[in-house]
Amino acid sequence: MKVTALLPDQLVKDVKHLSKGKNITNALVIALNEWLSSKKIQILNKKIGQYPLRFQKGYSATSIRKLNRA
Repeated sequence: MKVTALLPDQLVKDVKHLSKGKNITNALVIALNEWLSSKKIQILNKKIGQYPLRFQKGYSATSIRKLNRA
């Protein structure tokens, strides 16, 4: 997608330097992907905090290990 955006020069230079992108477009794609991944992890952590994982009754790591080895 082609986008026109007004961004501070220093911000673009820093993103390009830290992302090690080949050009501005590549650097921005890397930065946006990393930001998006970070946001998704934050959302997932929040959901897990609200609805913690629960194991079934009778679950034990030993029984699962035996099942996997069989």
